[in-house]
Amino acid sequence: MRAWRSWSFRRLRGKVFRKTTLLFVLFWFALWILVNTLVFMHGTIFSDFCTDEKSKRILARVCEEYKEGTLTGDLCEDLCINEQVVYKKCLYYEKGKKVIKATWRGIPVILKSKLENFSAYETFGLLDYQEMQDISSMDIIFLAMLQIKNSLGLELKNTTIPTIWAKYLQGRAEPFSQAELATMWSLLQQEEYMFFKMLQDLSRHVVKVMGSCGHFYAVEYLVAGHAWNQNLFAIEELMDSLSYDRLTSRGAIHKIALSFLDMVKHFENDFSYLLHLCDIKPENFAIRKDLTVVAIDVDMAFFEPKMKDILEQNCTNDADCNFFDCYSTCNVKTRRCGAKRINSNLQVICDKIFRHWFSPSLIDAKANLPLQVQLQQAVQRCAEPLDSDQEQKRLFSELYKLLQTSERQLHE
Repeated sequence: MRAWRSWSFRRLRGKVFRKTTLLFVLFWFALWILVNTLVFMHGTIFSDFCTDEKSKRILARVCEEYKEGTLTGDLCEDLCINEQVVYKKCLYYEKGKKVIKATWRGIPVILKSKLENFSAYETFGLLDYQEMQDISSMDIIFLAMLQIKNSLGLELKNTTIPTIWAKYLQGRAEPFSQAELATMWSLLQQEEYMFFKMLQDLSRHVVKVMGSCGHFYAVEYLVAGHAWNQNLFAIEELMDSLSYDRLTSRGAIHKIALSFLDMVKHFENDFSYLLHLCDIKPENFAIRKDLTVVAIDVDMAFFEPKMKDILEQNCTNDADCNFFDCYSTCNVKTRRCGAKRINSNLQVICDKIFRHWFSPSLIDAKANLPLQVQLQQAVQRCAEPLDSDQEQKRLFSELYKLLQTSERQLHE
């Protein structure tokens, strides 16, 4: 009996020991995973943590490479030699993208780059196979247009945009230097830069590119909207503070809303392909002094060919076919999303912008109440899915007329 108890005790002790050992190993394994996760998160978060010190180092590195002859640009001399570009502050870092506020010859600008370092961009491949003097302007034009096609999804035929880009390259009499080609190639790898550069001659609804140095390019500074702002945009900063009041604010909102509708019509009809905006929020737009709406962040803007490629993915239900603000439907038989977007720029703007402005709580005492109710109802219908393109066109016209009439009455 005593032997049996001794054997049972040893067996129990062995089980406890093994269990304790297992728990100890699991604890240290979990701790190891936790520490590595925290290290990774720390590196990821703080590598994208926006600081003035880091931003100044980044720009100093750009200037070093300019002085070494690695990169060039029409902004470089003023940034690196003449001190005409004055650093103001870091605005934000996001997934490698760097956005910095500065002044250029006293004019506020925003400096942008998709990646931090010039060396992070792919090199101009033709330099690996040919001498500089053997590269013709036509070679460069062809490669630039091919890059546009691959990045933006634009065909080389039947569109005016690559032709406009080629115009800049064909104007050159002297051959391009290696620094110029490397700089051009780094900019061509930034979709947002290409959008702004090519559309600025065609549209008043995109921000203007002022110049560039290496992979950084400068655009005009405009105050972005914010969801927490009562009017979404800082209207009081755009207007004379002495004459600014609530009625002035409502009149400005009507004008801005009309400009949003002008932009919708422009993006849908004035290019060879429809331009889809898949991330519509106040932060991605700004307002000029004349109350024109300007797209200042187009990372999620796509022309029709690229939009189709993005939407046409595998799926199990309709939710799998939602790409930010651009929606498609799932074919359960083929398990593929449809290539056609089922909502529109107008619908999303009505939902995310106009609903905030045209609600019962924002009706002015001096406003024509029946007209404001009509406007609210039109906005509500616009924000919901529409049955056809024809219905959208009809609703667009109705909204436009209501806004024009309402704006006139505010000034009577």
